[in-house]
This record gives sequence, structure tokens and C-alpha cells, in this order.
Amino acid sequence: MKMKRRTFLKYAAGAAVGLSAIGIIRKLFLDAPGGAPTLTIYSGRNENLVGPLIEQIRSGTGMDIRVRYGETAGLAATILEEGANSPAHMFFAQDAGGLGALSKEGRLLTIPDTLLSRVEPRFRSPKGEWIGITGRARTVDYNTSLVRPGELPDSIWEFTDQKWGGGRIGWAPTNGSFQAFVTAFRILEGNGKAREWLEGIKANKPQAYPNNTTIVDALGRGEIQVGFVNNYYLMRFKSENPDFPVAHHYTRGDAGSMINVAGIGVLDTVENRGLAEAFIEALLSPESQQYFARETFEYPLISGVEVEGDQKPLAEIDTPDIDLSNLEDLEDTLDMLRDAGIL
Repeated sequence: MKMKRRTFLKYAAGAAVGLSAIGIIRKLFLDAPGGAPTLTIYSGRNENLVGPLIEQIRSGTGMDIRVRYGETAGLAATILEEGANSPAHMFFAQDAGGLGALSKEGRLLTIPDTLLSRVEPRFRSPKGEWIGITGRARTVDYNTSLVRPGELPDSIWEFTDQKWGGGRIGWAPTNGSFQAFVTAFRILEGNGKAREWLEGIKANKPQAYPNNTTIVDALGRGEIQVGFVNNYYLMRFKSENPDFPVAHHYTRGDAGSMINVAGIGVLDTVENRGLAEAFIEALLSPESQQYFARETFEYPLISGVEVEGDQKPLAEIDTPDIDLSNLEDLEDTLDMLRDAGIL
């Protein structure tokens, strides 16, 4: 399913007009001798999702922004391989794991408290080296014609019960968001428990899909009854069909209710640190946060901007206590999935 480009671009066109960072950027950088400096961003976020907003920041400020798009894990590895010769100034990651990997290797600079304080501590680096821009909640989506809300357990563990067998469950083991969820499971409960959960779900003969979109689509057709996904995929379907027969369910206090972030960090190869920080300010402006809420259906992370649609507010989700930087340990997760015969 593709997002509506009409509304996407319509909102993007107006989003940057009121960005508070524009005046700061012009005053500090663009009126200086030598013209506009260059800001090079490696983005693990898809161009279709963030490209229109970045273009509006570029055109609204006159900033020379150059973006290289790719997969988050691959770009993080590239930055590490390039070392001090990397042309990248910032890393805009699809998940916190990629940022954690760079932080671990000492490649990220500290972000000022004036920016960090705009986002809750759970959605930023404990060392102040990256900051979340949007939140991405794990949910258990279900077909409302086939499953009653009272049948759904409060714990992700309970989906290993045999009553959820026979192909009722959909999952996407090859998908990055699922692998981040398994990594969180390992961090929270240990490798043994994570392996036990994976084997329990596998014993229930779940149906495997390539990504979250295909899981939600299958739920709508009644091909499966529940699916492990991120929150925003269902909202994309509902934006096209409000009667789409699928709803969110949230587990309580475990990896099934974790909130990952799409976040950004300033690299140690940055040429103009102030410009990079002004770009972060632009992303955290109310206009940009509203853009993400309305067009990608993710959770805004600054106060005063609400999530779109019939989604539980961030404050009402019972999330586990986890340092998202630790989600960088993807290799052990992949090894576990392979050893369990899931990949």
C-alpha cells in the first residue's frame, strides 16, 4: 500500500513556513560571507517519508542540504568504514540501534541540553549523543471481526499459548522493526527467555510476511487474526478506508509495547556544528512534528503535538524501561533467529 502523495505533499508545502529554526539559520549562517554552508546527511529514513520535509527546510532556509539515503544498518556501517574521511555531517536513523552503534564507537557529538530537553529522557541518548525525532510503538494488531478485545492477552508471552496456533499469528522475521523488538526482548529478559519466546511462537506455526504492510493487509483480509507490527502501518490503511477491520492492541510493560525512535545525531566529521543543531531544531519544531503525525502517523515527541487517529497517547502506553542505545546489538539477534530456524 502506498501513502497518498497528494496530502503528503500538500502538508509538506506548508510545514516549513513557520519553522522557528529558519530565522536562526539565516542569522547565524546564510548571511555570513561565503554564502550558505553545506550540510550532508546520511538518512536511513525513506526518501518518500522525509524527503518532502527536508526539501521544505532547504528551500525555506536556503541551506545547502545534501542527503544520501539507504538502510539504517548499512549507512551506520558505511560511516564507521569511512572514518574521519566520511563526508557525512549527520545521521538520521530509522531506529535507535544504528545511532547506538555509532555512539559506541565514539562517532557522535553531544547535543546541547536546550535541544535534548524538548524530548523525554526515554527517547534520547543517556549520554546526550542522539535525540529521537518521532516515536514508533510496537503493537499487536488484530482483525476486529475475528478476535474480541477481551481475548487478547496483556503479555506478549501469552501468544505462545497453543490457542494462538494454527496460523492465527502473522510476523515478519526478516524485517528490521521485528528484529529490533527481539533485540529489546533479549535486553529486557535475557537471551534464554527471548529464545524461548521465539520457539514458542514458531511452534504455533505463524505465517511469515516480508514486512509490516503485508501483515496489516493480511489482517484486513482475515488471512491471519493477529500480527506483530509497528503502530503507523494500520493508520495508513485507515486513512484510505476508515472501516478497515483492524485495530491496535498494546501489551503491558514488556518488549511487545516498546517504543523505538527514528532519531538523529551529529557526527564527529561535521563541518558546521551550529548548522547541524539548527537542523535538529527544525525537525523538533511544532510544524515538523505535526507533519510527521499527519503524514507518517508516527508519535510526535515534543509536548503539545498529538498523535493522529485512534491511537493510544504516548503517556498511556505501558512501556518497558530500556536504553534504546542498546538496540545496536543486532548481530546476536540475527544469530538467534538463524539458530532457531526462523531465518
